[in-house]
Amino acid sequence: MINKCDWALSSPNEEHYHDTEWGVPVHDERLLFEFLVLEGAQAGLSWSTILNKRDNYREAFDNFDVEKVANYGQDKFNELLNNPGIVRNKLKIKSAISNAQAFIAIQQEYGSFDSYIWQFVNGKIIQNKWKTFADVPANTEESDAMSKSLKQKGFKFVGSTICYAHMQATGMVNDHTVDCFRHQELMSVM
Repeated sequence: MINKCDWALSSPNEEHYHDTEWGVPVHDERLLFEFLVLEGAQAGLSWSTILNKRDNYREAFDNFDVEKVANYGQDKFNELLNNPGIVRNKLKIKSAISNAQAFIAIQQEYGSFDSYIWQFVNGKIIQNKWKTFADVPANTEESDAMSKSLKQKGFKFVGSTICYAHMQATGMVNDHTVDCFRHQELMSVM
């Protein structure tokens, strides 16, 4: 039997996400933006809730085309607010739009969002060695710094815990437990 992180065994959707995406380094601008929006939408909710709505989010937010999202007007905002397939929270929807605008500003300043975001780990994956998922922190010095910087640049829903979840999702940290088959696989990535 293959060992996996305990949280991955909650549902087939979470298991697939764990086995194929979680912790894999992401350098694709569209996917980095997608995870920012999804992590912000998760605030106060479970990741499984957001994961189950992910396809709906992709459809509702034009496959996370940052340029399109940055230009959403009131009509599109109202459409999103009435979309039962996503989390219909005014502040979270507004933040997705304003975060798209801030994302573009960072791309212009740094050449890419990827260059900016990976600086918080000096461009290298932090290889953790947690024995149990209970050992994994909710935030770190790196996520604190990321959160502070993103907030200064106008982002919303980017507290340190959300930033750490973003770091985990995009492979900036390897937080698979040491007994999980993905831990060793991701030790050799990058």
